[in-house]
Amino acid sequence: MLNLPIIAYVLISVEAGKTFDVLEEVRRVKGVLEAHAVTGEYDIMAKVEAVNLNDLGEKIVGEIHKIKGVIKTVTAIAVK
Repeated sequence: MLNLPIIAYVLISVEAGKTFDVLEEVRRVKGVLEAHAVTGEYDIMAKVEAVNLNDLGEKIVGEIHKIKGVIKTVTAIAVK
C-alpha cells in the first residue's frame, strides 16, 4: 500500500475581528501548506497535508479547533 499524503482544504469561520490573528495561528500548525484570509461565507481557507485520516483529524479537531476565535470548520478532502 502506498503512503501518499492526504490533502484537504479547510474552510474556517472565525469571530468578528479575529481573522488575521487566527490566520497566523493556523499557519503555525504542522501540515498546513498554505492558508489565506478569503472573502465569502468563510474567513480563512487552509490547505492541509496529513499522512492519514487520523492525522488529518488531529490537525483539525486537535489543533485548529482549539485556536482562540475559531467558530467552525468545513473540510473538503481532495480525491484527485
